Amino acid sequence: MYKEIGMDLGTSSVLVFIKNKGIVLREPSVVAIDRLSNKVLAVGTEAQKMLGRTPGNIVAIRPLRDGVISDYEMTEKMIKYFLKKVLGFSLFKPRVMICVPSGITEVEERAVIDAAIQSGAKKAYLVEEPVAAAIGAGIDINRANGSMVIDVGGGTTDIAVISLGGVVVSESIKIAGDKFDEAIIKFCRRKHNVLIGERSAEKIKMEIGCLFPMEEKMSVDVKGRCMLTGFPKIVTITSDEILEALEECASSILEAVHAVLERTPPELAGDIVANGIIMTGGGSLIHGFDKLIQFKTGIKTVVADDAISCVAKGTGECLSMLANIPDGTLNLARNREMQY
Repeated sequence: MYKEIGMDLGTSSVLVFIKNKGIVLREPSVVAIDRLSNKVLAVGTEAQKMLGRTPGNIVAIRPLRDGVISDYEMTEKMIKYFLKKVLGFSLFKPRVMICVPSGITEVEERAVIDAAIQSGAKKAYLVEEPVAAAIGAGIDINRANGSMVIDVGGGTTDIAVISLGGVVVSESIKIAGDKFDEAIIKFCRRKHNVLIGERSAEKIKMEIGCLFPMEEKMSVDVKGRCMLTGFPKIVTITSDEILEALEECASSILEAVHAVLERTPPELAGDIVANGIIMTGGGSLIHGFDKLIQFKTGIKTVVADDAISCVAKGTGECLSMLANIPDGTLNLARNREMQY
């Protein structure tokens, strides 16, 4: 009997769900390799510690960018490492369901499926992230009732209206957590003449990041390199400054939300007004994101419980449906699968 695994293959982190066990792994999607020998030195948490701190012959990379595979070979090695870590030694190859952005192309789909098969999966299925996120957030997507989900991940933001088990209208934009980090780095360089790294930017985002004015202003000391003198420097950044830095990214996401609402059929639009908007993904945890969307749309917006794990949990729910479809495809997923 082969095991069934759900995998949220995200740009910034990978979550693995095993049936009857829940989420068994949550690690950054980073791989560290030796350039000279092309040997993998570390994967996940250990590799993340090396970001921006490696000597010339070692490079720590993120094999996924903007929600899709940018380095096929490294992605394959990363998936293989995570599968081995959660399964150990097994005679049977697992069936794997992987979440993908709703705007993914067929070529990108093929790359994800091939990487999973080459990593040791018996079969690979794909499911759209908004669908998995909705299921993980506890929404009954099979009802004739419209639900709107905004999944803000590391590489992409997926916005979808779901009804009767499928996506009615969707939009996927490559503006999410990573772009927020880039915006903070650019702001520090422009406003304070200090160059900071990705990890520092992420730390700022998590500690004082906001997209709606805070009642109580917060600040944090940031260490970086002064671009004028070249020496290390410490500057203090406030939550109001971060609000200014993230304004452009937030506006792009709001435009995408507006575009989806414009294309939503009137009956489903009425359902969304009644049911509200659900936000999932790590990016949705930035302070005031839900308040901003509610203020701009006039629709009640809430962040799902355990928003980071919603997509992975949703794949787990889909796996229970797979058990009854041994040789078919899952209606909720894009109807694509490969096997040897």
